[in-house]
Amino acid sequence: MKTETTDWQNRLYFGDNLPILREHVADESVDLIYLDPPFNSQATYSVLFGEKNGTQSQAQITAFEDTWHWGEESERAYREVVRGGPKKLSDLIQALRGFLGQNDMMAYLTMMSIRLVELRRVLKLTGSIYLHCDPTASHYLKLVLDAVFDPSCFRNDVTWRRHNARSTSGRWPRVHDVLLYYTRSPSYTFHAMRVTGDIRKTPHTLITGPDGLKYQTYELTAPGITKEGVSGKPWRGYNPSSMGRHWANRHEIMDRWDENGLIHWPRNGGFPRRRAAQPFILEERKIMVGDVWSDIHRINQSAAERLGYPTQKPEALLERIIKSSSNEGDIVLDPFCGCGTTINVAERLHRRWIGIDITHLAIALIKNRLHDTFATELSPYEVLGAPKDLASARALAQQDRYQFEWWALSLIDARPAQDKKKGADSGVDGYINFFDDGSGKAKKIVVQVKSGHVAASQIRDLKAVVEREKAVIGVFITLEPATKPMSQEAVSAGYYAPEHLAKEHTVPKIQIVTIAELLEGAQILYPRLLVTTFKQAQRKYKETGPKQEELL
Repeated sequence: MKTETTDWQNRLYFGDNLPILREHVADESVDLIYLDPPFNSQATYSVLFGEKNGTQSQAQITAFEDTWHWGEESERAYREVVRGGPKKLSDLIQALRGFLGQNDMMAYLTMMSIRLVELRRVLKLTGSIYLHCDPTASHYLKLVLDAVFDPSCFRNDVTWRRHNARSTSGRWPRVHDVLLYYTRSPSYTFHAMRVTGDIRKTPHTLITGPDGLKYQTYELTAPGITKEGVSGKPWRGYNPSSMGRHWANRHEIMDRWDENGLIHWPRNGGFPRRRAAQPFILEERKIMVGDVWSDIHRINQSAAERLGYPTQKPEALLERIIKSSSNEGDIVLDPFCGCGTTINVAERLHRRWIGIDITHLAIALIKNRLHDTFATELSPYEVLGAPKDLASARALAQQDRYQFEWWALSLIDARPAQDKKKGADSGVDGYINFFDDGSGKAKKIVVQVKSGHVAASQIRDLKAVVEREKAVIGVFITLEPATKPMSQEAVSAGYYAPEHLAKEHTVPKIQIVTIAELLEGAQILYPRLLVTTFKQAQRKYKETGPKQEELL
C-alpha cells in the first residue's frame, strides 16, 4: 500500500497515466477526480498555435489520435483485468468481449477499465469522480463504473448542453456530453449550488440604448398584407408588404414614438422596432443547479480562454465540478489533463492538484498557461517524468523520437513544426517568432533537433534552410557534443544585427546548443522583446469568494 507524505507539492507528470498512478499516487489520497479521456471518435486532434499578431496559425501539430485498436497492449490489459480485477469487472469485461468482439470499442473499454480500477484505489473514501464522455461510449462506461465502484455509488449522469443544434443528415443533431458522477462511498463531499437569474426568462431581443441600459424591443408589423388605409404603405422608406406584413400602428403614432426615442433603428438596415419605455431588468433569482447544465457554453473560435488545444473544456464547467465536490485544500486529480483546464481552475480555487498527460506538447502548454495565468501567485509545482539529465534524455530519444523532439523544443520555448504524420523532412523541427521593432511583422527563428550522429554538413544544411524559410536565425539542438568543424561552420554564417536595436543585441546567425547545456540553464540568443510560442492565457487572480455560483 502506497502512502502519501505530509509535505505536499503540486505535480505535473509526463507519461502513461497507468504506471504513474500505480507508482506515484498513494492509496486513498485524492479528494476529487475529473477525467476527459478520448471518446473513441476515430478523430485525429491537432494543436493550433496562436501567432504573435493574435491570429490563428495555419500550422498544426497532431496532439493525439483518438483511435483505439485491439492489439498486444489491450490484450495484456484484458487478461490483467480478468485475472486480477474485481470479480464484477472481470465478469463484465468478459461479457462485453463476447458481445462486442475484438474491436476498437472493446480496446477502449479495456484500457479504461484497468485505469478506473487504479483511480478508485487512489480516491479517498469521501471522494468523488466525474467521467466526461459522449454518447459514443457512455452506456458502456456506466456499466464499467458500476462494476468498479458499485451501482450504489452512482450519483448522477449530468447532461452538459454544449451548443445549439446544427443541421445533420438522418439523425437528431448531438448537442450534449455526459458527466458520469460516482463517489467512493455513501459519505462524500457535495455542495448543492444555485445560480443567479433565469436565462430562460430573458427576451430574445435586447438592445442597448443611448443610456447604456438594455431594452426589450417589439415588432412594429403584424402578419398579412393589406391594401386598405395606410397600414400597408411604406413608412420612412420601409415597406412591410415586402415581408408579407403590415404596420400594426398608424404612421403618426410611430412618428411620435420616434420623436420620444422609442424606435430602434438597426444598424444593419433591418426593419425598425418599438423600444420599451423602461429598461429591461433581469429578475435576480437563485435557481438550484440540476443535472442538466445549459448555462455553460462551449469554447467558440473567438473565446478569450481558447488556447487551440483539442477537446479543451470551458473553465466554468470545471469550476462547477470542483466547487461542488471538493473544499479548499483538497487534492484534485486529472489523469488526462490535456491543456490543463482542471489544474488551472483547481489552482485558482485554492485546491492542490495532480495532472498527468502523455504528450510533451500538453506539458509545455500547461506550464505556459499556469505561469501566464497566475504569475507570482502560482503555487510551487514540479514536473515529473521529463528528462532531468543526459541519461534520461537519451532514454526518451530511444523510446520515442518525436516526444524527445517536442521536449527539446520546449526547453527553448519553440513551437513544433512537424508531427508524427509528417512526410519528407523539411529541415525545420520548430519555430520561434519574435519582434525586435515596431513594424508589427514577426522575425523567425528555425530550429533543428538531432538525437543521433552530428556533422558539419548538417550545419551547412541548416544555413540553407534559414535562407529558404526567410528566417533571421537558425538553432541546432543536439544530444551529442558538437564537433569543431560544426562550430567553425556556424561561425562562418555571421551575425544577425537588429536594425533598430543597439549593438549589444547582435547575435550569431547560426547557434549550436547541446541538451546538456540546456539542462544546465543555457539559452539561445535573440532579442526577447516579445515572444509567445503558445497562445497566451488570460491573467487571472485566485478566487477570494463566490462569484457566479453560490454554494448552499
